[in-house]
Formats: sequence, structure tokens, C-alpha cells
Amino acid sequence: MRARPLLARLAIALAVLLLGAATGLAGVVLHLYLWGLVLTVAATALTAYALPGGPTTRVPFGVGFAAIVVLGTTARPEGDYLVATTLNGYLLLTLAVAVFVGGFLTSLPARRPPVIIPPTATPEATS
Repeated sequence: MRARPLLARLAIALAVLLLGAATGLAGVVLHLYLWGLVLTVAATALTAYALPGGPTTRVPFGVGFAAIVVLGTTARPEGDYLVATTLNGYLLLTLAVAVFVGGFLTSLPARRPPVIIPPTATPEATS
């Protein structure tokens, strides 16, 4: 399999970052409604599951999603917040942390078990 060129990997990472940001924005806007929170959880989980693990896919998705949710928790000039301090708001924040951490954890290469080579019989032992 041929490695992707650097420009293609950066384009994929940017597209997935924007996808994560769009999903996070939809979650911030709709999290107050129960159906909106369920839709956000479903869309986020299915997208993160469908993306292959790696630093150009799940990591940018998690960063984009979490960045928008964290920006929604900062105070606005009017003194209110986009992410309410309700159960739905805390569930959205928990989802953002899980997607962010999960993106990094699943981008690590899988560890292979060590290969154990059985000892070969020596000529002295067989006679």
C-alpha cells in the first residue's frame, strides 16, 4: 500500500476537523432538547466509529468537536452561556471529553504480542 502524500493527509485532516466542528456546533445548539442530545451522541459516536484510527482522522475530529463545545462553555458578553449547566450540558461536556481522549487513544498503533520462537532441538538431546 502506498503512503498518502503530505498534502492529501493535511486536506483530509482539515476536512475531518471541520466535520468535528460542525458536529460540535450542532450539539451545542441542540443539546437542550432531548432529541437533539440523542442525535448529537448518535452522530458523534457513529462518525468516530466510521473514521479509521489515525492522526489524520479521529484526532482532528475529536479536536474540532471538543473545541466548539469548550467555546460554548465560555461566557458571552451578555453574561450567559451557550452550554447550559443542566444534565444535558454536562452530558455534552462529557461526550466532548470522551471524543477528544478517544481520538488520541485510538490513533496509537496497535501493540502486537511478542513472537515466541520455540527452542529447536539440539543434536545432543536427540541421541
